[in-house]
Amino acid sequence: MKRDLATLKLRTAALSVALATLGAPRLAAAQDTPDLGRLAEFIRWGGVAASVPVVAASLFLLRLIENFGDRMSRRFSNRRPTIQKVQTTVRFFVYLATLAIALSLSVRLDPTALTVIGGALAFAVGFALRDLVASFIAGITIMFDRPFQVGDRVSYGGEYGDIIKIGLRSVRMNTLDHNIITIPNNKVFTDVTSSGNYGELEMQVAMDFYIGVDQDAKLAAEIIREACLTSPYVYLEQPIPVLAKQMILQDYIVVHLKARPYVFDCKYEKPFETDVHLRVLEAFRERGISPPAVLYRALGGAPPQLGGSSRE
Repeated sequence: MKRDLATLKLRTAALSVALATLGAPRLAAAQDTPDLGRLAEFIRWGGVAASVPVVAASLFLLRLIENFGDRMSRRFSNRRPTIQKVQTTVRFFVYLATLAIALSLSVRLDPTALTVIGGALAFAVGFALRDLVASFIAGITIMFDRPFQVGDRVSYGGEYGDIIKIGLRSVRMNTLDHNIITIPNNKVFTDVTSSGNYGELEMQVAMDFYIGVDQDAKLAAEIIREACLTSPYVYLEQPIPVLAKQMILQDYIVVHLKARPYVFDCKYEKPFETDVHLRVLEAFRERGISPPAVLYRALGGAPPQLGGSSRE
């Protein structure tokens, strides 16, 4: 009898625990469910209706500002960047004023509403500024790590140009096409950055030349070296190696000659490269050094003649 009573008590306890376990999520869900009805208490429905004309008037004002700015830009074309800056600033303040008026008309700004709105704004601002904070920290890292410096000629993300500014938020690059590229600081550490001069004026400029395998490679190398030495942009404190190798280029067997001279100032990179190439091309024509060509071989005889030349 005692054993049956003990068994009954154990079963009752187990059943109570199971019921409590099954009922706990429902109670928790009922407690965690937000009271959506309280959110409606903060809204002034009459103010919402009154804010509609305000928004419509703001849209009309923005259209007037845009049309006026376009007319002024066409009339004073030399002041177009300044006019566009003023137009953008005025448009921004119109947006802010419209938002402030609509909120003041539509929402009761009691302490509870201010707390809710303040929390939502703090979350939104924090979420929006996370990249800005990351760029700020990366900017400090760039100042100390110095992967490049102002004035360096840098290759980054498919762009090539001079670093003109290193700020706490972004790095600005002036490309050789005179386009200003803005790179967020936090992006600099996610890609490989190549600096050609790294704080120095002089910079190595690699130049590639191709000749046929049946041409005089030694003479061609001497011509290239002489063209580099006689250029007004060359930096003579550094050696001028000319490297040669045989390779296949677009189904042509060619001799690849690579010169690695230094320019005395990196901003003259392209004039230096142009000057050397023009000198080399002229000397190659005078010495009869030809570019790569398709060469024909005949078994047991001379190669066929195509218009008196073995080149296509």
